[in-house]
Amino acid sequence: MPDLGNIEKNLGYKFNNISYLKNALTHTSYLNEHKDVRSSNERMEFLGDSVLGLSVSEFLYKNYKSLPEGVLSKIRASVVCETSLAKLASKLKLGDYLYMGKGELMSGGNLKPSLTSDAMESVIAAIYLDGGFEIVKKMILDWLQDDIIEAAEHRGRETDYKSVLQEYCQSRGFVPEYILTGESGPDHAKVFTSKVTVANGKACEGTGSNKKKAQQDAARKMLELLKVEL
Repeated sequence: MPDLGNIEKNLGYKFNNISYLKNALTHTSYLNEHKDVRSSNERMEFLGDSVLGLSVSEFLYKNYKSLPEGVLSKIRASVVCETSLAKLASKLKLGDYLYMGKGELMSGGNLKPSLTSDAMESVIAAIYLDGGFEIVKKMILDWLQDDIIEAAEHRGRETDYKSVLQEYCQSRGFVPEYILTGESGPDHAKVFTSKVTVANGKACEGTGSNKKKAQQDAARKMLELLKVEL
């Protein structure tokens, strides 16, 4: 069983009621093998999504008074997304503490962005229920403020990594090639894996909740490998 004291250290928060954290870390696959556990983190994910959205929305509303509603919405969407939350979950090592069924763990479920991002929202809900909105809002902004500011500078426009990689490769006389290498998970939570290869034989794999996102993730990793500045 995971040592929840360690994840509390990673989060920088000590729970008054540890059951909130346990619930937030419990994936639905765990229930199938532990009949004594009655609830997964799905409902907490719903609550955490709202708490996260409100925290980011309030920060944007107060700090970017000249931006119209449409731009603020785009900025928020670019921060409150699977990629951003999965990155944060990885930084906090959240996947090491998830309660999952053996099959899900064996398939690497604790590392899947679609699942770790959901768990991150659930943990946000757990902190909200345990400590209140002001405490969790401060933690969210500590975690994500740099990302929010960067997104605001770009007015919420997501980087099209595939286009950047395409232009980089074409300028050197070749084109990147993408192939779908994997597909897993139930219909409501599919995870796709795509591999991109360039002319010099270098290859990177990316994952996402659809084929397009998997390709974008693979392209992003390739740009990092090639040290291409965005």
